[in-house]
Amino acid sequence: MSRVCHFTGRRTTAGQSICRRGKAVKHGGVGLNITGVSKRKFKPNIQNVRAVIDGKICRIKVSAKAIRMGLVVKPPKRNYKPAETA
Repeated sequence: MSRVCHFTGRRTTAGQSICRRGKAVKHGGVGLNITGVSKRKFKPNIQNVRAVIDGKICRIKVSAKAIRMGLVVKPPKRNYKPAETA
């Protein structure tokens, strides 16, 4: 299963991590120099949640932002009581 939000479509994106060395000019140095650039991944905060989709309860992958935005409708709580013996 991929790391994709069911509602917002957020997914893992690629980027770069930049390493710098030196002292800024405004602090008396000769400036910052880029010494290395490496690839990295930005992963969204994906959660497995039970939600009501089209009237059915199913497990879906949802980003934390979608949960905070209120896009997820959670199923009602069960009030299960075991059968009483006579």
